[in-house]
Amino acid sequence: MKKTISITGIIVGVSLTALFVFIKLTSGKESRELDFASASNGSFEIVVSGTGELIPERSVDIRGPRLVQYRNIRMAGLRITDIIPEGTRVSKGDYIATLDKTTFDNNLKDELEKLNTQQIEVEMKILDTALALSALRDEIRNQIFTVQEARITVDKSKFEPPATIRRAELDLDKSTRLLEQKKKLYFLKRQQTNADIRNLKVSLNIQQRTVNDLKDVLTQFNITAPADGMLIYKTDRSGVKIKSGSTLDPFNPVVATLPDLSTMQSKLYVSEVEVNKVKTGQEVQMTLDALQQAELTGRVESIANIGEQLANSDSKMFEVIIAIDDSDPRLMPSMTTSNKVIIKTFDDVTYVPIESVQASEDSISFVYTKDGRKQVVIPGESNDKNIIIEKGLDPGTTVWLRTPDNPEKFRLTGSDLIPLIKERDKTRRMELASDVESESEKASRASF
Repeated sequence: MKKTISITGIIVGVSLTALFVFIKLTSGKESRELDFASASNGSFEIVVSGTGELIPERSVDIRGPRLVQYRNIRMAGLRITDIIPEGTRVSKGDYIATLDKTTFDNNLKDELEKLNTQQIEVEMKILDTALALSALRDEIRNQIFTVQEARITVDKSKFEPPATIRRAELDLDKSTRLLEQKKKLYFLKRQQTNADIRNLKVSLNIQQRTVNDLKDVLTQFNITAPADGMLIYKTDRSGVKIKSGSTLDPFNPVVATLPDLSTMQSKLYVSEVEVNKVKTGQEVQMTLDALQQAELTGRVESIANIGEQLANSDSKMFEVIIAIDDSDPRLMPSMTTSNKVIIKTFDDVTYVPIESVQASEDSISFVYTKDGRKQVVIPGESNDKNIIIEKGLDPGTTVWLRTPDNPEKFRLTGSDLIPLIKERDKTRRMELASDVESESEKASRASF
């Protein structure tokens, strides 16, 4: 029995040891394979990639009332109380949305009360003026009679003593002056009351326009489609979709849009580090997440001059608009696009992963090959994964993707390329210095 147990234990121990050795050998082999890559040969693209979204090239805005054009209306918020679902196909004149009328209904009631009060004030002022002027005219008529009586008295006093004649003349003069005063008072009173009535009528007209504007605005609170199309919600300045409960911008009260689906564009944002590579007219290849089989092409149409600070980005981002070459009825606004802007294309070049190329202290580039060489190379342009090797490496050569464990054992080859590298670096430095000098001269001329 004990002998059987011992044999079983030995067998188990040997099996575990063999399994451990196998796993170690296998994992070591896999890790060694991950340390190498082969130099490839063929076409090479330098691209700028980014995720964007489809937008229509042209669209019709569905607007609410534009309060800016009404001088007599306060810039109150326009809140959407109801709107049809996004993606609904509508015809011209179909219902789109309703705006909250509560504030404007209350304002209209208040303004109507003010209008009524001002109308009463104008009517009362006109009546008061008529009564006051009528009284002054009666006083003038009475004074005219008084003057006439005084003149008759003067005429009858010709044969009276001089004192009597003088008194009659003084009474006539006094009556005449009083008549002139009453006429002037009447003239001034009429001018004053006419001016008061004009001012009241001006205020009344302004108030009437305010009421008319409010009535006109309220007729625009039921919003209908200005054309046929598919309804797409508009986004505000912060990128949030305007929907039921949202408040419209009084300066740009767009509720939604009706895009022209026959011509679509892709909008993406490129970082300030890469935006200088992107030029108008460059070819763009794109795919859509929603349509996995769809592969589209396009051209860079415009690049923003000013960067934006987006929510999820540490650097400034520049908006790039891409015009899509062909129309596709399956394309819809806001679909996510994967865009690849083709910056440059090279044919028949040798390239390796970027991480395989290293540099010495004197900026000489090299790669470690699997056959034990430290090969000097002349690198060219690169993309986000690979770098072109202009000289020093043959296609198919296996290179290390990292520094090997014993780099000092690798023999240096390709030393004849070092003078070429230094000469090229010298030329580049001279070109850079020349460019800097040219920019300085331009700046100096501009300052004068």
